[in-house]
This record gives sequence, C-alpha cells and structure tokens, in this order.
Amino acid sequence: MSIPFDTRVLVVDDFESMRRIVGQLLREMGFRDITLADDGATALALLREDDFGLLLTDWHMPQMDGLDLVRAVRADPRLNAIPILMVSAEATREQIIEAVRAGVNGYVVKPFTPQILSAKIAKLFESPAR
Repeated sequence: MSIPFDTRVLVVDDFESMRRIVGQLLREMGFRDITLADDGATALALLREDDFGLLLTDWHMPQMDGLDLVRAVRADPRLNAIPILMVSAEATREQIIEAVRAGVNGYVVKPFTPQILSAKIAKLFESPAR
C-alpha cells in the first residue's frame, strides 16, 4: 500500500524549528494537510476536534509529554487507531521499549534524514494492522 498523502497529519514538538522542519519534510514527501502543535495537551485537544490520520510527536514537552499523549490517544476509542510515530532524541533501548509499550507504531531518533522519516512513515502505512 502506498502512502495516502491526503491523510491529515498532526506534528507535535515544543521546538518551533523542529515543527517547521518536520512539516516541510512532510510537504516535500507529498502530504498536503499538516497541523502543528507545541505540546501534548494542545495536540490532544486538536485530535479530539478533528480527524487526523497520522500523529508525529516528540517525547519531552511541557504541559503533556509525548508518552502521556500516546497513552491518552490509545485510551480514547475514537482516536486509538491513529498511527503514531515518536520523533525524539531519546535513543536508549529502554526508552524505545517504553514508547512502544505506550503505543507508538514507529520511532525515529533525532537527528534523522528525510529518507529515514519517509521510510518510517511508509512502514506505518504498509502495516497489516492498519
């Protein structure tokens, strides 16, 4: 299955520069509908207001961190099927396992290349669990 570029994407990161970089990379990949949020609480409110088909989130953020956001999304029956890609500088095996246990579908360690981001997103959409 190819990537459905008409998917609404929510990018969550407390650093504006990272939000802009990820948003630009997604546009270059072909995504057209990208929303940016600066923390998990804002992101969760947006997810509950609109239909998103992909969530990219950082781990460490004020208000609500990425792990708490992932847990909240997975606990909400209306949101729990959204594919989630964690994009974080946290790179230990234990941290990645913790993120997977919380419910992420994929994990990208910062810094990353556009090719790595593209490959991870493609993998989310080829998964039979979708």
